[in-house]
Amino acid sequence: MAERTVFQSLSQRHVVSLGPQASVWEAACVMTRANCGSVLILDSAGVLLGILTERDLMTRVLAKALNPQTTLTSEVMTPNPHCVEPHTKVSEAVLIMIERGFRHLPIVTPANKILGVFSVRDALPREIGDAVSLAEFNDQVNDALG
Repeated sequence: MAERTVFQSLSQRHVVSLGPQASVWEAACVMTRANCGSVLILDSAGVLLGILTERDLMTRVLAKALNPQTTLTSEVMTPNPHCVEPHTKVSEAVLIMIERGFRHLPIVTPANKILGVFSVRDALPREIGDAVSLAEFNDQVNDALG
């Protein structure tokens, strides 16, 4: 069976986004309504500035006791997020997530068109297992090379 690409695996095909001047509270409401774990932060021309995730809300807002109604998404987002192209294999994307500590990866075409956000929840157990095996192999190679 051929491995799926990140674009093929998307459970939600619409892009959830806000501008950088939106409040964290607005972002949380949008994420709740869309039942998703992240929102892309775009400028007025639709250029990707960053991503705000559930983890960001917890670690950068709640844990620091910031006011979600007055804190801007641009103040707590992850700027310039790592992105993948639509043809990226799911196991490759999961490997990136394991190695870099991400749970969400924007999917962007070479022409910078945003197609969606790949989440670890979009991966099948087999694809996650393949990525974990590859991560373990990479660790062994790195250890051997010193």
